[in-house]
Amino acid sequence: MDRRRVVAIVQARMASSRLPGKVLADIGGQPMLVRVVERARRASRLALVVVATSTEKDDDAVVALCADRAYDCYRGDPLDVLDRYVQTARRFEAEVIVRLTGDCPLIDPEVIDRTVAAFLEANPPVDFAANRLPAERTFPIGLDTEVCSRTALELAGREAAARHHREHVMPFFYENPNRFRTLLVHNDVDHGHLRWTVDTQEDLALVRQIYAYFAGKDHFSWMEVLELYERQPQLAEINASVAHKTELDLDPRWNP
Repeated sequence: MDRRRVVAIVQARMASSRLPGKVLADIGGQPMLVRVVERARRASRLALVVVATSTEKDDDAVVALCADRAYDCYRGDPLDVLDRYVQTARRFEAEVIVRLTGDCPLIDPEVIDRTVAAFLEANPPVDFAANRLPAERTFPIGLDTEVCSRTALELAGREAAARHHREHVMPFFYENPNRFRTLLVHNDVDHGHLRWTVDTQEDLALVRQIYAYFAGKDHFSWMEVLELYERQPQLAEINASVAHKTELDLDPRWNP
């Protein structure tokens, strides 16, 4: 049995081009980041969940929340998120890294476990596993789980040069399939058109309605949300017009 130390790193910062401060937005009585961390912590395959935020002054609020909730936290480069991941992995002695984002309050522990298990149990072994790739997904946007080895992450940290590689952490793996052994985890039914991440006010309104349906509790599964959509198909209309950002979208603060 593979006993490598698996650490989930949740990237979270206050800056957002479309919805500033979203990671601390209230969802059913709790900040969004709390929803993400608490749900991720229920994944049985994880040894630890760490919040990786930036050194910017605005992110003092994220650090304060982590201190208040006794969440492990690391502060790193605001734009070079790949380096932030490398440094966090070193600090918390991660051997396998799970990338999560702080704007996915419906992240599901079962989906995390399924993706981590696929990575750990792959034969032959792989360097990178995910339940989505830029051109292919069967899970809703917002359940994204990406897993890589510490060795592969360190290599990317040394060699990745493009800005989108540095900001979005994993594109170096997507774009170098001949260098990395990769594995895509599929769901039996394609739900890739559903959008459960939070990047706009419409997205936030949607997840608030979902949490309200479950009375502000967060133990519901993603399958229960699908059942809710079947009963209330109008939910999908709330954020249907929102354009999903891609791994090529860059923070405007990068130097021209």
